[in-house]
Amino acid sequence: MLTPDIAVRISGHALLLALLISGLPVLAALVVGLLVSIFQAATQIQEQTLSHAPKIAAVFLVLALGGGWMLGQLVRFTISLLRLI
Repeated sequence: MLTPDIAVRISGHALLLALLISGLPVLAALVVGLLVSIFQAATQIQEQTLSHAPKIAAVFLVLALGGGWMLGQLVRFTISLLRLI
């Protein structure tokens, strides 16, 4: 039976998992964006579209390398939810 305590615990775990899974690509984009911004400031290149391609590549690389782990975490969470039902 799903009690309010269990529902709150499941919701907290789901939010933490969403933060963890989405945090990796966002962190990669943040680091690459910072490095490109430092490069632009050092070279005085003020092209706004310059940072998009490296950010997309970094996010794609993180998803390619960590996608299996992310999917495993989501599958494990889903299985634990289905067992509660």
